[in-house]
Formats: sequence, C-alpha cells, structure tokens
Amino acid sequence: MSRRGGRLERAWEWLALRKLIRRGQELELLHRAMGFATLALVTLAPLLIVVAAADPLVRGGFPSWLSDGMGLSGRSAKVLNEVFSPPREVIGTTSAWSILMLAVFGVSFGGSVQNGFERIWGLPAGRWHRVWRQATWLLVLMAYLYQEVQTGTTMHGFSRVFLTTLTTVLFFWWGPWFLLGGQVRWRVLLPGALASLLGLVGLRAFSTLVFTPLIVTNALSYGAVGTVLVVSSWLIGVGFVVYGGALFGRWFTEHHWVPSHDDEEPEGREDGG
Repeated sequence: MSRRGGRLERAWEWLALRKLIRRGQELELLHRAMGFATLALVTLAPLLIVVAAADPLVRGGFPSWLSDGMGLSGRSAKVLNEVFSPPREVIGTTSAWSILMLAVFGVSFGGSVQNGFERIWGLPAGRWHRVWRQATWLLVLMAYLYQEVQTGTTMHGFSRVFLTTLTTVLFFWWGPWFLLGGQVRWRVLLPGALASLLGLVGLRAFSTLVFTPLIVTNALSYGAVGTVLVVSSWLIGVGFVVYGGALFGRWFTEHHWVPSHDDEEPEGREDGG
C-alpha cells in the first residue's frame, strides 16, 4: 500500500494539478467568468443584435446566432427567439450615437478579456492607447461569430466540423497573442487555444443535453426571466472556457511542455501599439 501510495503521490506531483487549482483560485476564475457573462450580456449582446439585424443574408438575426452557439434546436430555439428577437425596425431606429455607444461598450468588453489574459500570464496592464487592439479583437470576434452562424446553415457534416475547429483554434490562438501585444510567443499560446476548443466542445454538448430542455421548462415557470437566466448560465460557461483554457495553457507549458529558450518566459516587452 505504501508503495502504491508513493506512486500516486509522485503522479500527483508530476501532474502538478495542485498548482493549476491554486492559480485558478488566485485568478478567481469563477468570479471572472461571471463578470464575463455580465459584460457579454450588457455590452456585447446589444451590439451583436444590431449587427445581426443588418445581416444581408437574413438568417434569423441575433437569436439564430445565440441558438447556434448554444446548440439549441426545435422548441428551445423558438423560445429563445421569442425573448431575444429585436423589433424589425431596429436598424432604422438606431442612431449613429447609439451605435457609437454600443461600440464603446463592446470595446470595454474586449478590455476586460485583455485584463484577464494579462493576469493569467503575469503581465502588466496594457496602456490606454492599446484600445485599438481591443476594438480590432472585437471586430474579429464578430466576424468569427458571423461565419460560425453562416457555415452552420450552408455546410454540414465533416466540412462544417473541420472549418469550425480550424477557425476556433485560430481565433483563440491569435486573440491572446494580439491582446497581449505579442508579449507571449505563438508556440506557448497553442496549448491554451486547443484547451479552449475542447472546452467549447464540452460546453456545447452540456448545453444540448441540459440547457435545451431547461430553457423550455424555465420559460413555462418563470417566463422571459427564466430564459435569460439560462443564457446567463451558458455565458458563465463560455467565460470559464475562455479564461480557463488560457490558464490551462500556461500551466501546461510550464509543467508538461519542453520549450525552447525563447519560450520559457513571456517576453515582457511593450510594443509601440
């Protein structure tokens, strides 16, 4: 028994899971994921509603974006559509000032994500004039979500899975590198991107099995508030994947990656942008 216990202890030390758990606690991962969900619902969702309403292909607007992301179909998707469908004249009644304010709020969402990545990699907060990075990341995020919805209606089977996998890995690989101003090298960020992909796959499966029936029952019990509560819970899961994937990536590179000398630590340099 003592020999087996020693092996288990050595395996536990080799896995270094205690350090991963401690870093998650230091980052306050759950609270940060909840903040992600709140900002996404308050600042990002209104902007996506306007963008989706301007979709020239008219694929159902923002509710179809949300249903696709959560993996909903049938009655649950219909319930979601009833709650989140904007008025048809949303574009005509949205002023330039409103769009500007929505864009500013969306950039603040990007700033929150950037701050999370900085905390994960132990980097100093970015300078205020790096707002252009947050705005660019926001535009790429919307383009990524848009192509996910469009390919979902035009592609099926292996081709859709392959394209979704490729674009998801690229987005979660490029996003931290860009928001951090290139202070962390590409090769070091790859494990985090792969972990984020796996996390999203797991979240989608969980959403299909749990949130699909839950949306219907909550809508019957609590009305629109129940539906919003389920969407908020899903967004918390997304936030957990975004930050948890990056956190897992750093932990993996430090304990189970054999890096080159250039990969051992973040560069820690401030670029001019």
